[in-house]
Amino acid sequence: MKSKSSSKPLKVCLLTYRGNPNCGGQGVYIKHLSKALSDLGHHVDVLSGPPYPHLDSKVNLHKLPSLDLYNPEHSFRPKKVSDLANLLNMYEYLTMCYGKFPEPFTFGVRAYRYLQKSKMNYDIVHDNQCLAYGIGKIAQEIVPTIATIHHPMTFDKQEYLRAAKTELKKRRVKRWFTFIEMQKKVARQLSHIVTVSECSKIDIAKEFSINLSKFRVVPNGVDNEYFYHVQNDSRPENSIIVTNSSDTPIKGLKYLLEAVAKIRKKQSVKLTVIGEPKKDSSIVKLVAELGIGDIVHFTGRIKNEEFAGYYSNATIAVVPSLYEGFGLPAAEAMACGVPLISTSGGALPEVVGNAGMIVPAADADALAKEIIFLFKNPDQRKKMAQAGIERVNSIFNWSVAAKEMVKIYRETINGYRRSA
Repeated sequence: MKSKSSSKPLKVCLLTYRGNPNCGGQGVYIKHLSKALSDLGHHVDVLSGPPYPHLDSKVNLHKLPSLDLYNPEHSFRPKKVSDLANLLNMYEYLTMCYGKFPEPFTFGVRAYRYLQKSKMNYDIVHDNQCLAYGIGKIAQEIVPTIATIHHPMTFDKQEYLRAAKTELKKRRVKRWFTFIEMQKKVARQLSHIVTVSECSKIDIAKEFSINLSKFRVVPNGVDNEYFYHVQNDSRPENSIIVTNSSDTPIKGLKYLLEAVAKIRKKQSVKLTVIGEPKKDSSIVKLVAELGIGDIVHFTGRIKNEEFAGYYSNATIAVVPSLYEGFGLPAAEAMACGVPLISTSGGALPEVVGNAGMIVPAADADALAKEIIFLFKNPDQRKKMAQAGIERVNSIFNWSVAAKEMVKIYRETINGYRRSA
């Protein structure tokens, strides 16, 4: 028989230092996890810095304003000069001017101050990979606290350093990623860490020097409102879709572009890239150098409602990442019933399983070979598409993720009480 304390609804506070609903995974994660927890009957609040997430009506959003220095409407400057009268805001601005990334640190301070004054009496605080010193203080002084770490940011730093061509650029990368040392220290202070794959668990434990016993693995779900199979018997031949970020080296778009250039020498091919690279980026230059501008289409930002339609007009999907802590684009492609080729980067084989083809990361020749194979084998594409749909439906579900998360919350709370 369950005890009353093991079944009563929890008061959960989710923290995210930015919750952009249109790019990056933070807003997506918070949106779906908060709704799934609320659907289970728990009271859920979200504390977020800008840009703010789009949340279900049952979830309360508490905005913690910052200078929002990376907002394209006023890039690298405060919206109002008077905001700099606040000492924390001034620190945020000057640190950004020096080339560092201050948002996690300053959000942690704001979250700590907010919870110090709050009368909400939360049962648990769940941080979404901010891992700032203020989050550590919340755990030590206010309420039981856990964190989700999606993947080790040390890997991103390594890829940016590899892509940097000059010593000046390398120094800039190192300066930007100085927040990682703070994250390592705070992560070690927490009793429980959630991550999204066994691969991430092992890599984070190694990179952050954390005992594996602290980790709990809860895979992400897929949003079936936007990612679902659209039957299209007239989908074009020899068409590839990729949704990975264009300008982030670790996403590996460079190698897919090189593969497309190789394929073009043998047969027709078209590549649709969801998103838009910066005008002076290495990706734009590479497209020009390879002479494939006429067969590569960048869509710019699209609405969530458009994803299923784009997938229905592709022959295959490719995830060319060098590393993924989970690899949501792979799961989303499978949910849309598109045959998938993925690299072996990070957790991708874990997500794809036997429902897609796996090639070595950073290998344009291997990508080209398997793309051509799938172009020429419609029966194989059909089998893979069905296998992908079935895999996503059985494993990557936000309701299941929320139930697992609640178990971790209760385990953390009980341990906190025993140690108090």
